[in-house]
Amino acid sequence: QNATKTVEEEKPEPPTITVQEIKQKIEKYNAKVTNCLLMKLNDDGTYTGFIKVHLKLRRPVTVPAGIRPQSIYDALKEVNLADMTDKRTSFYLPLDAIKQLHISSTTTVSEVIQGLLKKFMVVDNPQKFALFKEMRKDGQVLFQKLPLTEYPLYLRLLAGPDTDVLSFVLKENETGEVEWDAFSIPELQNFLMILDKEEKDKIQQVQRKYEKFKQRLQQTLKEAGGKPG
Repeated sequence: QNATKTVEEEKPEPPTITVQEIKQKIEKYNAKVTNCLLMKLNDDGTYTGFIKVHLKLRRPVTVPAGIRPQSIYDALKEVNLADMTDKRTSFYLPLDAIKQLHISSTTTVSEVIQGLLKKFMVVDNPQKFALFKEMRKDGQVLFQKLPLTEYPLYLRLLAGPDTDVLSFVLKENETGEVEWDAFSIPELQNFLMILDKEEKDKIQQVQRKYEKFKQRLQQTLKEAGGKPG
């Protein structure tokens, strides 16, 4: 909470650009939109729009256990279902999961991360995650970690609506070394169980692979029947 509060207190002003320039960029952006996900300019010079975020998380996330899915009533009343139980469980989010967010030009990367975690009812510390921009250049896919104070919608506006040019990805906040102190004891125990299962599955895959190779080799020797060459 203290870390989040510090980020909010240091929240910078949006990029300095005149309302007329914003209007022109939004008109140019909307002209390229092939769906209904348009950007809208507000009277105060801010603007709203949509971004899509791909969730590419390799580690499991922690969510409340044994609670019902969020209803429309919960969403409208901003009911936090995670506060209704102390029970926790961990699972892997699908690697192809995509979440669409309606945000403002004043919404920061930090707020986008927190919004995503809230929508998926993930109770992990937001500092465990980072938002990346994915770009394609010369047949290569490039990732760049975004600062917590960056404005994703402004990047979307500059890049245009084509997600092949720019897309957003939520990944683990890799810092070279995993900060295990940020995880609770149940989370660490659950990771050990998952790693143990993955290890056993990998061993079985390798064993099956070489068992098939052994069978084919034995069959070839049998068919050869001692024939020369």
